[in-house]
Amino acid sequence: MKQIDELFTAAAIHPNEVQQQMLASHVRAMALRSLTGEPLPEVEAELFEDISPESMQLAQQVVDLFGNLPREEAWLLSVHFEVAKANA
Repeated sequence: MKQIDELFTAAAIHPNEVQQQMLASHVRAMALRSLTGEPLPEVEAELFEDISPESMQLAQQVVDLFGNLPREEAWLLSVHFEVAKANA
């Protein structure tokens, strides 16, 4: 979470407390999937077409920290970045 906080700071994104809690829950689930190999349900890329490239890139950086998660994880995680960007 510290590394994610650094990404938020560098991108001038300021999640509120509820957004931080939801993000932490999501990251814990990602970490568990990384350890167990449990797959995500099928996710359609088209659902994330409105996510900004910046949010998608930040999410991919987080997913890359795990080293063994599919790109769909970044799609889902990008929503947290996109929502928090609206706080500015």
